[in-house]
This record gives sequence, structure tokens and C-alpha cells, in this order.
Amino acid sequence: MSKKINIPDNIIGLTDIEVKVSRGKFGNNEQIHKQKYRWWKALFDLFKEPMLSLLIAVAIIYFILGQYNEAYFMLAAIIAVSGISFYQDNRSRKALEALEKLNEPLSTVLRNGVEKKIPTKEIVVNDLVIGKEGNTINADGEIVHSNDFSVNESALTGEAYAVFKSEKTENKTIYSGTLVASGLAIYRVNKIGSETEIGKLGSSLLSIKEEATPLQVQIEKFVKVMAIIGIVIFLLVWAVYFWRTHDLLNSLLKGLTLAMSILPEEIPVAFTTFMALGSWRLMKEGVIVKKIRTVETLGGATIICTDKTGTITENKMSLQSVYAFKNDHLYENQEDWKNEEAIKVIEIAMWASEPVAFDPMEKSLHREYEKITATDVRRAFSMVHEYPLEGKPPMMTHVFQNKEAERIIAAKGGPETMIKVCKLNPEEKERIHKTIDTLASKGYRILGVGYSEYKGNEYPKNQQDLPFIFVGLVVFYDPPKANIEHVIQQFYDAGIEVKVITGDNSITTRAIAEKAGIKETDSILEGEQIMQLDNSEMLKAIHSTTLLTRMFPDAKLAVVNALKKDRQIVAMVGDGVNDGPALKASHIGIAMGKKGTEIAKTAADLILVDDDLSKMVVAVAAGRRIYTNLKKAVQYIVSIHIPIILTVSLPLFFGWVYPDIFTPVHVIFLELIMGPMCSIVYENEPEEQNSMLQKPRQLGSTFLSLKEMGISIIQGIVITMGILFVYQLTVQNGGGENLTRTMVFTTLVFSNIILSMVNRSFYYSVFTSLKNKNNMMVFANSATLLMLVLIIYVTPIAQFFAVLPLKLPQIGICVLVSTVSVAWIEIWKWNKRVKMISLK
Repeated sequence: MSKKINIPDNIIGLTDIEVKVSRGKFGNNEQIHKQKYRWWKALFDLFKEPMLSLLIAVAIIYFILGQYNEAYFMLAAIIAVSGISFYQDNRSRKALEALEKLNEPLSTVLRNGVEKKIPTKEIVVNDLVIGKEGNTINADGEIVHSNDFSVNESALTGEAYAVFKSEKTENKTIYSGTLVASGLAIYRVNKIGSETEIGKLGSSLLSIKEEATPLQVQIEKFVKVMAIIGIVIFLLVWAVYFWRTHDLLNSLLKGLTLAMSILPEEIPVAFTTFMALGSWRLMKEGVIVKKIRTVETLGGATIICTDKTGTITENKMSLQSVYAFKNDHLYENQEDWKNEEAIKVIEIAMWASEPVAFDPMEKSLHREYEKITATDVRRAFSMVHEYPLEGKPPMMTHVFQNKEAERIIAAKGGPETMIKVCKLNPEEKERIHKTIDTLASKGYRILGVGYSEYKGNEYPKNQQDLPFIFVGLVVFYDPPKANIEHVIQQFYDAGIEVKVITGDNSITTRAIAEKAGIKETDSILEGEQIMQLDNSEMLKAIHSTTLLTRMFPDAKLAVVNALKKDRQIVAMVGDGVNDGPALKASHIGIAMGKKGTEIAKTAADLILVDDDLSKMVVAVAAGRRIYTNLKKAVQYIVSIHIPIILTVSLPLFFGWVYPDIFTPVHVIFLELIMGPMCSIVYENEPEEQNSMLQKPRQLGSTFLSLKEMGISIIQGIVITMGILFVYQLTVQNGGGENLTRTMVFTTLVFSNIILSMVNRSFYYSVFTSLKNKNNMMVFANSATLLMLVLIIYVTPIAQFFAVLPLKLPQIGICVLVSTVSVAWIEIWKWNKRVKMISLK
């Protein structure tokens, strides 16, 4: 999409042919060339996984022992396990690539005299690029046209202050990676990609690895501990079996069987799959996740700090009223704005705006000027001096002059600031303040307007030193979004505090907040007040306050940091340049996709594509669903691994009659049905009914603690007791090794199926959970049952697994024991629901 913009006629940019020539000569604007994905390399990397190494070792031993059927089964298992892993990795990779494509930055260029948005990598040498306040400079170049333009070059110099640059000064070179702090500039590109100053650092960026999340670190530690335990028990089993049988290879096979049953390699795979697919699902909902690690934190947000303009409100600033100070009259109807005094206020406000407006209020002023003026003289005047937006509250001043040396000095800003810099007596100030309070109580945004008749040749260093004359007020209205009240209530229902952090005044903020359904709007604190408090006082004040007004970047950052120190999980929502530091510092930075500045988008972790805050509710719900489902998956893995480990080891340690009840083929079959269950089936599990009615989890808490995993360990032990009961029952009734193995194996498979369904919720009953649609669960369990039937009743397969066909009563015993071993948790869940209801 392209459009004409108001710039000098001689600046038209490259033609399509010139773009092709430049690209052919200098290439694309890419600083880092990522290594292209190769499927065969990804497949090769899979063979570094411990489970595949164990399978390969077992296959080799079977070949040495001459047990070729088992050896070929292991080879098939290697293909199956690597195939499942490859599918999961490929699915995650594609999801991340789709996210990366959406996150690709866009740049605005001039081509054929038309403004056009293109992917940043398509910028070519000699392109004319437009940089506006909030944008990132995406190539090195020289300014050819500018208005009130300054850049933050901290990415290169380390200095955080803004540097003013112009085509009229020697300092007109700008660099890729720097941020536009104010104004607008059109610059001609002379270096792109790795040739830029920041591009020369590109190779070092390749070696930077993203820091692991707390949960990721804990998962890695858990898997390492289990691996160490596996090695110790493997050596112990190998030694015990060898001591009893003096058979080296069979002892090694027994040890490897146990090692395979202990290694929880599904957990890290599940974590990666959940995070990547969770991000992909959010993308489809209109939420772009820039870093998948954010998904882990989403559901834990305890406080949402939101800007007002563009987040709670529509960011459609339209001129609502004009107050003329000279005759003390408020012009509320557009028909009245053609009055001489109203025209003067609008004209001065327009001259105090950027010539090429990008702020909604300034655009509105330019539009109204065009409607009310008889003669548009904007092209006759050029800017000769400018003072940037500064101060608390800020103001800005522009100086224009035409060929006849006629001068216009116009200023606008926060009403309090404009009243201070204009010569007004106490009575006049009181009159203006009354008008401001009346307008602000209706939720209007108000700017003071003034002009100066300064005739000197040299302008003062500070705009506040100019002699200003107060003209009046321009009044804007930015209505709350239609759905915002429902959105805010959903945050409250989810146990999340909401705080409004805005640069606007207290009265306007309160009026909008009340319309948006925000609670406790009587508690208000201003930025200057916050910065005067020490750490403990600041935290106490923040917790007791809902509306934080007249906030500047340092104050917003201070609030976020104070809440983080209090172990809150902070989500910051914003769209402006002044939100950047707070967005970057928060646990979850959320920027607006349409109206958000590039600085805000760069600093944020999430981007709401349609600027709809309700998508943040979707994101929090998704975060909670992902975290809960990952917890269920890990609890399932722990619960089902325990009976496998104990069924393999205890008969040997206790000296029971059939110590080889499970061989590697049985264990690998169980692994093949467990892997997809935890990483694909549970990832597909829908959100629970009460998910968004729960309080957020505490910072640093994970489900890998003994307290959280206790119920899963008990589940695993009870299932083991049931399996060993079936073992002894079969043996005591004269069952041989194959029948005992069949009964134990069948009981474990049934227990796995029932466990997968029961563990769909640790609150609701299994019957309630069955109403939640999850086709993957139905498919996985149906496939498991079908394979069990084939293993038991198809003779060649039964012989291979060393099992026997079961009669109906025997199957009944397996089903009954499995049900009792697993379904007892339904009583625990029922008791949990009763307690929860009684607390309410």
C-alpha cells in the first residue's frame, strides 16, 4: 500500500529500474546471513540424542547375540523414534519460521515520489528512506530533508541522549540500528547490510545465545539428574545380573533396558514443542510472539501496566472543542470554528505541529486548518528554527518564515507548561484552570497554545525563555475502545491487577478509566511524586495506586522495576517512544501492531496485530493453557515412567521367578506410545473451564518441585503396585513367564491409556474432561489399543513379543486392576472440588 506525502517536490526517490540496478550491484540489506536449513543435517543431529544412542547399542547387541528379529525391530524403532522427533522438530521449526517472517521489520521508502512500506532487507543503496519518531534507522545514510529530527545512537556509542541532526548541518550522517527520538527525516542510503557500522558487528551476533528461562533450566537439571540416576542403576543392574548369570551381553542388555525406561527424554522435547506451537497458535489469533520463551511467562502475569492512549482508547484523536482565551469562549461545534478567535487558536496549534504530521492530534489540526482557512499558506513558509518536545509536561516550539521575512513563532504543549511560560495574572490563570478542569473531567485531552512576537536574530537556548502570549486551548477526544470494559473485567477475574500508566493529566485519565471499568480510580499518583520516593515508599505507593499520571519514561521504568523487585510478573502495554524502556524492562512487553512505534515494537516481547487489548486476554489464557498442559504432560511422563522402571528392576532385585519380564522391545514399544502422548496429544488439550478464574502462579514457581510432583510420584507407585499384584497373582495361579509378561504388559498399557485420560485435569472429573474435544487423544489411545490387540492376538507378533493371547476374564482382571490403580485420583479430585466450593 502506498500514498503521497507532503515533502519537497524535488525528492522523489529511485525508480523500479534503478532499484534493480542497485540491488544487482550492492545486494540486499541483510546484516547476518543465517545458515540455510538442511533436513539431512537436522536428521543427523537427532542421532546425538541419548535415547537413539541406547537403541543403537541394543540393536548392535542383538545382532551380536544372533537375535535378528529383535535387532531388526530395534532398527525399525530407531526409524520410528527419529521420525517422530523429526516431525516434532520440523513442526516447531515451521511455526518459528512463520513467526520470524511476521516479525520482519518494515521500512518506509520513497520510490517514484510515492511513500511505500517494504521489508527492511529490500532497502538498496541510494534509496530514500523516511525515518519518523519511534522508527529504527535500518541503513547508513545522509539526511536530505528533516523536521525537528534527533536520534538516539546508544546502540553504537553507548550514550543514551538524543543527537539532533539536519541536512543543514555538518552532522547529517545517520547509522543503522539507531533510534529516531523525535521528528522526521528523509535520508539517502549509502551503506547497507554488513557494510553498515552496526553490520560490521554482525558476525559476533551469531555467537550470542538466548538465555534459558527458569523453567528451561529446571527441566535441563531434572533430565540430567534422571540421566545420572539412570547411569547408576544401569551399572547396578548390569553388575547384579552379571553376578547371577555370568552372561556379559545379556547383563548389558538388561542394564540398557532399564536405562531406556529411566531416561525422560520426552520432557525437553515437550517443552520445545509446547512453546513453538503455542507461539504459532497465538500468531493465528493475532498475537505475534517475538521470543517463544515469553509464552512460558504469559499465564503468570500478576500486574498489567497499560498506557491509556491507543490501548484503552481508540487512538483516534479528533479535535473536539476550541477554547479562545481572548473572549473566554469555548467553541464546541465545528460550525463555530470559523469564528475569528477559534481560527486563530487552530492556526497557531497547526504551526506548532510537525509540517509532515504523524501524531494523530497533529494530523487532526492540519485537517481542521485546511477546512477553516481561506488561503493555505503552509507552502509559503519554511521552518527556520525549532525547539523539540521537552519538559514535564512537555512543550514544543516551531519558527517559520516566508520570503518577505514574515515570522510565525508557535508553541503548544501541556496546559500547565504553557500557562507558566505565558505572561498571565492570577485571575487569568484561575479562569484557564477552571476551563481545563471542566474539559478534563469529560475525558478530553487538552493542549495549551501560544505564540511569540520575538524579533531578535538569535534565538534563546531554551524555548521557555521566549516571550509567549497565551492564545487558548485545543481539546481532543479519544474515546475508550468499545470492548475495553469487558477486557478489563476479564483481567480482574483472572486475578490480575490493572494499572494505568500515562503521560496525560489526572482528571482526563480518571474520566477515561471510569468509562473503561477500571476499579479504584480515586487513587492517583504523578510521575514527579513517584520519583521523589525511596524504594520502599515507592513500592507501597504503587501498590495502593491505580492511576499513574503525568508519567515520563524514567518514571514508567521505575514503576516496572519496583514491581519486579517485589516479585510481581509485570506485563507492560504501550505504543509510544516513551514506553520503550518500560516495555524492555518488563517480564512481558506488549506493543500495538498498527499504531505502535517501531521503538515500542522492538522493545516488546509481544505485538498485538490489531491493537486490540482483548488479544492480551487471549494471550494470558493461552499462556495458562500451555503451562498447565506442559505440567500435565510432565506429570504423565513421571507417573508412567515409575511403573516401567520398577517393573523392569524390582523382579531382578527381589529375585523373583521371572526377572526378565520386560525386554528392550517391550520398553521401546511403551516409549513409542508415550512420546507422542506427552508432546503432541497434551499440547492439543483445550483450556480448562476455570483457567481464567485462577490466581496467577507465583514468580519462580514451577511444577518440577517435589510438592507439585508428589501426586504424580504417588500415581506411579500405585500403578506399580497394581502391576506387581497382577504379576504375583498370575504366578501364584501357575502362570508361566509368557502369560505373566502378557498380563503385566497389558495391565501397564491399559493403565497408560486410563492415566492419559484421568490426567487431562487435576481438578475436574474424567467425565467432565471427556467433554473437551481433543481428537489427538482419541487417535493416540485408539492406536495404542489396536497395537495391543495386534501384539497379543496376531501369532507372529505375539511370538516376537513373547506374549500369549488372553481370555476375556484375564483381560477383565487387567482392566479392573488398571482402573483401580489409576482412577483413585478421582476421589482426590472430588475432595479438592468440595474444598474449593466450601472456601467460596
